[in-house]
Amino acid sequence: MVSIDGKTDLESDEEIPFSSSAATSKVEALDFEMIHLRSWADLANSWVSTHMWIRVPRSIYIVLFKAKINVLLPLGPLAILLHYITGKHGWVFFFSLVGIVPLAERIGYVTEQLAFYTGPTVGGLLNATFGNATEMIISIYALKNRMIRVVQQSLLGSILSNMLLVLGCAFFTGGIIHYQKIQVFNKSAALVNSGLLLMAVMGLMFPAVLHFTHSEIHFGKSELSLSRFSSCVMLVAYASYLFFQLRSHRNLYNPIEEEGIRDEDESDEEEAPEITHWEAIGWLAVLTVWVSVLSGYLVDAIQGASDSFNMPVAFISVILLPIVGNAAEHASAIMFAMKDKLDITLGVAIGSSTQISMFVIPFCVVVGWIMGQPMDLNFQLFETATLFITVLVVAFMLQDGTSNYFKGLMLILCYLIVAASFFVHVDPSEDGN
Repeated sequence: MVSIDGKTDLESDEEIPFSSSAATSKVEALDFEMIHLRSWADLANSWVSTHMWIRVPRSIYIVLFKAKINVLLPLGPLAILLHYITGKHGWVFFFSLVGIVPLAERIGYVTEQLAFYTGPTVGGLLNATFGNATEMIISIYALKNRMIRVVQQSLLGSILSNMLLVLGCAFFTGGIIHYQKIQVFNKSAALVNSGLLLMAVMGLMFPAVLHFTHSEIHFGKSELSLSRFSSCVMLVAYASYLFFQLRSHRNLYNPIEEEGIRDEDESDEEEAPEITHWEAIGWLAVLTVWVSVLSGYLVDAIQGASDSFNMPVAFISVILLPIVGNAAEHASAIMFAMKDKLDITLGVAIGSSTQISMFVIPFCVVVGWIMGQPMDLNFQLFETATLFITVLVVAFMLQDGTSNYFKGLMLILCYLIVAASFFVHVDPSEDGN
């Protein structure tokens, strides 16, 4: 017993130093790993801080200084300065109008950069949405000031500008550069958009016809109720169209490939984003806020500019405001047409018109409903007839799935006729609004 106990004590005495040395080695290894991790963390933090100091000036240079159109950016602050110093609405309107042009173009550029990270489908939707951000902001400011006719005419002008001027310039420049061949695009997708535009014309036509035939049950109230109901239906239709485009029938919107998938993949690999996705989101927020600020001064100066320049408010609302708001779409559509990517051109021009007619206009009716403003879909007979004829002309141009410079020239000339018509048009509702 004694020997066994002694042996047990001996074994326990021998194991104690062994276990303590193992624990010590583990602690030392743990301390080494902690020191190693701290060094890596310090290195990562220093790299991130250095990287941020490099990325921020580079991002500012790319977005605010690289493009030549950014020389117009100082005109925005100048318009605000003139508003408080001189109070001359004509100059405030002119400088704020021109100052919004580079902002609209930069919003299109930043959205295009964000599309590199979201994919082409979501990127196309973002491009159309933020491309129309200027029109939506101007419309909301005009609604707050009870300028309902300005809202209606500026949104109508955006549709006309996209369908005639933007698409016409894209077809014309693409046809001139690729004059040796006929450019083609996806006819099925174009016909779906044409059908939606005709539905929008129907939604705008019935309140106008109901009003001018004096066949309302309650005069002035029935057309407003019909407009609000039709707006909700149009919003449902646009949501269904998004599901149709993005989920159920995505293959219908695949671009036509003439030169093979390999060539397209090579051309896509050559393009790379210039800013990160977080930088793009940040710039979108900054640019949208700045556009909203300038839009407030622009809307306040519309009536004064009309008196100063002896120019109808209808011409300013339908022609001048949409040209500024569509600056991003205009540049993108022409660029893609020059690259022989007409499906993207149609997605920008016709897709933007579809979004304004089926989403932005009904959305403004609902927003006016919430604000207590009588915003309706009665755009008056002259404006509704102009939109109806424009949709028919563009639908006939798109039905064969081809384009050339002559089609573009005809669309541009049609837009000149529309612009001249609104220059001599007197709005019968001007006194009421």
